[in-house]
Amino acid sequence: MLFIMKKVKITVLKTTLDKELALEYGVEGLTACPMMKEGQTFYADYAKPEGLCDEAWKAIYQYVFALAHGAGNELFYYGDWIRKPGVAICSCNDGLRPVIFKLEATENEAKMEYVPVR
Repeated sequence: MLFIMKKVKITVLKTTLDKELALEYGVEGLTACPMMKEGQTFYADYAKPEGLCDEAWKAIYQYVFALAHGAGNELFYYGDWIRKPGVAICSCNDGLRPVIFKLEATENEAKMEYVPVR
């Protein structure tokens, strides 16, 4: 059986700043993430989408790949996390100013549009 990988829509839901931790550990004037903006959308499949933060990609790619390969047809983690099939809510690894992402499975077929580096 041949499986067709699907694209996953990534939406920036929220950029945050933990003021208490930023005050204690952050540099002077630290703000919410300057790279991502609420409402931004990206489509991912085989690789990190252009413009998405590298660190955010490292934190969410396993969920993107799971959704792209059909894991979202059911609820993640035995149904005790997200109530809607095909959706994951994740964040980047920045402990002072995490960005919250919504990942959604789509019906759009993924196409390899780059040449892998060997």
